[in-house]
Amino acid sequence: MRCVIARFPFDLTKSGVLTSMKGVKPEPVTGESVLIGRHHYPAKQVGEVITRQDRRDFTSGEVTRAMARLGFTCRSGHEAAPAPAASPAPTPLGTASALLGSPSPLDL
Repeated sequence: MRCVIARFPFDLTKSGVLTSMKGVKPEPVTGESVLIGRHHYPAKQVGEVITRQDRRDFTSGEVTRAMARLGFTCRSGHEAAPAPAASPAPTPLGTASALLGSPSPLDL
């Protein structure tokens, strides 16, 4: 598939991207990401590896659009963050302590 990243045309294939990313350790994801194999890679890291360009030359949106067209799963920054864990159900003792307040160090 022909796509343009940073004003340069590239002929990319899904198998070519998989080969290029084989053995590349994923960096921590902070924004948009691409699922390649079993790993989530930052879009900028994927773009840098497959285009051999500096990350400042393209946007993560350009990379995610190209990867989505090739059939890879892409996530935006807020989707990649795990959901907060649910707090445990309050116990009667915990509820009573919260209502009465805990003793301050000055009261001891």
